[in-house]
Amino acid sequence: MTRPRSALLALLLTTFIPAVQAEIVVRDDVGAILRLQQPALRIVSLAPHITENLYAAGAGAKLVGAVEYSDYPEAAKRVRRVGDYARPDLEAIVALKPDLVLTWQSGNADAVVGKLKSLGLNVYQAQPDRLEDIPASIEAIGRLAGTETAAGASAASFRQRLAKLRQQYATQPAVPVFYQAWHQPLLTVGGEQIISDVIRLCGGNNIFAALPAKAPTVSIEAVLAADPEAIVASGMGYDTPIGLDDWRRWKQLKATARGNLFFVPADLMQRATPRLLDGAEQLCRHLETARKRRGSGVGR
Repeated sequence: MTRPRSALLALLLTTFIPAVQAEIVVRDDVGAILRLQQPALRIVSLAPHITENLYAAGAGAKLVGAVEYSDYPEAAKRVRRVGDYARPDLEAIVALKPDLVLTWQSGNADAVVGKLKSLGLNVYQAQPDRLEDIPASIEAIGRLAGTETAAGASAASFRQRLAKLRQQYATQPAVPVFYQAWHQPLLTVGGEQIISDVIRLCGGNNIFAALPAKAPTVSIEAVLAADPEAIVASGMGYDTPIGLDDWRRWKQLKATARGNLFFVPADLMQRATPRLLDGAEQLCRHLETARKRRGSGVGR
């Protein structure tokens, strides 16, 4: 074969034969290895915060199914529902023919995850327990979806904001904090829950950090005994949560005596997404208020 013909053949081969796609290998938050032969094109999310992180990773266009309350960003509201995170609809998930299912390790039952895997579906389990886990999760989603550039930019922005907050509040005097996740039953967060990490970021001490459960039930008596300097509640939505004002009856509490009953919207505190730093900024300002009231003569 002459040299011109050889060059022409080589050109045709590189033009019409697709490049071999490198295998995508990602370790999820429970240590399992997930392998994809190509970036995922049809993704189902089984937690609202995972849905939000998928959009943050630039992969929202690939989302074909999500659980209830996947309401941010606006585009997520138009995605087909597949039940809620506690009771996902397996038939609806399979019908969507996903090539990737993103799950929440502490929110989706082990039996559900096991069933999805037994059906031959690719499953990634996320479990963000620290603020640093959020950008890492976004980057992992970006690798799986083939949107590394957008995911990397989002993760870098998060880390920059987080570093700035750490620097700002690292040397502030500690504030004992009771975080009220719900009022009946009275729920809080243990030390291994990401909200506890937010409290630490702001220079607060979670009074129930020693509890091993992520969302333990506690008693009013236990809160009174710990005598927190600040009480922070989220509840549902953007209205002042039910139960926060109930603490006003316990006038012996430092938090009540000093007027340190604070509210941060649930979506900004109870979802492990980039917006958690918005909630952190609000919480940090509240704890700064509590510190200033120490010397104001208010309460004890």
